[in-house]
Amino acid sequence: MSATRRTELLATFGLLVMTAVWGSTFVLIKDVVARMPVADFLAVRFAIAAAVMLLMFAKPVLQIGRKQIARGLLLGAIYGVGQLLQTWGLSLIAPSVSGFVTGMYVVFTPILAMLLLRQRITGVVWLAVLLSTAGLALLSLNGVSINAGVWLTLASAALYGLHIVGLGQWSRQGEAFGMSAVQMVAIAVVCLMATLPHGPTLPPDRAAWLGVLYMALIAGAGAMLMQTWAQSHLPAARAAIVMTTEPVFAAAFAVTLGSDVLTWRMLAGGALVLAAMYMVELWPPKNTSADSPSAESMHHEV
Repeated sequence: MSATRRTELLATFGLLVMTAVWGSTFVLIKDVVARMPVADFLAVRFAIAAAVMLLMFAKPVLQIGRKQIARGLLLGAIYGVGQLLQTWGLSLIAPSVSGFVTGMYVVFTPILAMLLLRQRITGVVWLAVLLSTAGLALLSLNGVSINAGVWLTLASAALYGLHIVGLGQWSRQGEAFGMSAVQMVAIAVVCLMATLPHGPTLPPDRAAWLGVLYMALIAGAGAMLMQTWAQSHLPAARAAIVMTTEPVFAAAFAVTLGSDVLTWRMLAGGALVLAAMYMVELWPPKNTSADSPSAESMHHEV
């Protein structure tokens, strides 16, 4: 196995770990936002993550240069607005529906990569997109009515797709620390602005603080760092398909913790999402080896 292929597999594994962490947070978020406003929760969470990352990675931030800092701030702002729209949408619709609609970034990502970057998306990737969408629907939907919450969440999914495409285009090997810290600062600023004019209220008790700290440091700073590094090694559409395993992990945690019962829909939906990931990982495009110059240039072109 080539060094490039090993790195790609490691990046895929890193994204899987990240989505598992995200999947573990659904119960936590629901508990915390029941006791403090949505925008305040996001503002405190991302402000803590940004402060920690700036303290740890001040030197890497300065080393990436003005152009990459500007790109990181733009990507962070896109992600921050997506977070606000998704969380506000979640207050109006069921969590399962929110999970499905948010997962539509798997559809937006290849479309945006094709429109904005003129990237050619292979038939295998499109088939994987269809499989993962069907899997998400089985996991999440028992009938859905379209309302404002759905539209807000769909807008957030489009922004997440744009963030994945931009990150795949602008991430550079060796710059993950600096880029992820800059993005986190922009996310924090966007969420803090959403709490104006009063500013954020703090978590009301010890349990809420523990939840916010876990969300800030592990599911926030750690996940952004992992995504930024992994996407310097993977095409955007492939990364998006791997990341749709999040609701699979969420369902697994819900069953394990006893808050949900295992159903045939969970098993079938999870199998389709995993099959989609298997396809893009193990069936490379024809005439393109994993370590060929054309494949490598797609990962890192400017």
